[in-house]
Amino acid sequence: MMDLTYWLPIIWAVILVAAISIYVILDGFDLGIGMLFALERDPGRRNVMVSTIAPVWDGNETWMVLGGAVLYGVFPGAYGTLLPAFYLPIILMLLALIFRGVAFEFRVMTHGTGREKLWNVGFMAGSGIAAFCQGAILGGVVQGVKVVDGAFAGSALDWLTPFSILCGLAVMCGYALLGATWLIWRTTGALEASCRRWASKLAIGLFAGIVAVSLWTPLLHAPYLRRWTDWPNIVFVLPVPVLVAVLGVLFVRGLRHEHSKSPFLCALGWFFLCLSGLGITVWPYIVPPGLTLWDVSAPPSSQLFQLVGTVILLPIILTYTIYSYRVFRGKVTGTNGYH
Repeated sequence: MMDLTYWLPIIWAVILVAAISIYVILDGFDLGIGMLFALERDPGRRNVMVSTIAPVWDGNETWMVLGGAVLYGVFPGAYGTLLPAFYLPIILMLLALIFRGVAFEFRVMTHGTGREKLWNVGFMAGSGIAAFCQGAILGGVVQGVKVVDGAFAGSALDWLTPFSILCGLAVMCGYALLGATWLIWRTTGALEASCRRWASKLAIGLFAGIVAVSLWTPLLHAPYLRRWTDWPNIVFVLPVPVLVAVLGVLFVRGLRHEHSKSPFLCALGWFFLCLSGLGITVWPYIVPPGLTLWDVSAPPSSQLFQLVGTVILLPIILTYTIYSYRVFRGKVTGTNGYH
């Protein structure tokens, strides 16, 4: 039983991180395209942008639901602590996602009328607010939550700090970069050329955000600093900044040589490395700086029961996701769009 008590929370932590990472990959470029509406004013090109995500966008939140379910069912102590700490940004994010989804559909239904502009604004605003809230929540978790006797003991605005704001802006920039590189892959002509210009500027913004967050994070708590500087921990974290720089070189080459897929893959690589770096930094805490995976996990019998269902469910979700993206692969033009 001691082995199960130790290893089951680790297995579930891997599943949780995987769900979050897949959500970031799939819904990141989705939200990014919404924010890029602010840069592209041509209605026809906007329709093409929407058409690249129309067949798949509403299934991306599945991974967010899975992550929330894992947190609730497997790590109830973390759920009960983090939820009250982030009530405001979570509610604001959900409202933004709901309004964004409504705007997504209504902009099509009101096509050719004056109200279409209103729903375009709603689509942009919902995308931007949701992206900022996700980054701010991540920053709030990393900077730490005030806990007394296993319960949240802070105020409703503890999450709102310069660090969390920086993380929110960095995630907005990163999602917009994912959106731009996705459109490079999936569109042609003038829109693709515009996305290449946007991507080069957004990449600079994201890189600056990565550097700023990376320098700030180790200063938040002493264990974070030791994780980045002490031996042998440095062996695990040193490859992260090196690979970030390598991907930067490949990204620039991909844009210069007009590659279609490599800029998007490099942007995904940056997100993966950022999540990996944060994971290495906060490990083994799930509610930094005091509660570990084992402190907040459900009984092993409950974890095993849920693991059986997840092992059955995950391949189904993955198969559906891969199949849907495969069916709707290829370049999108104004003649085969969603409008």
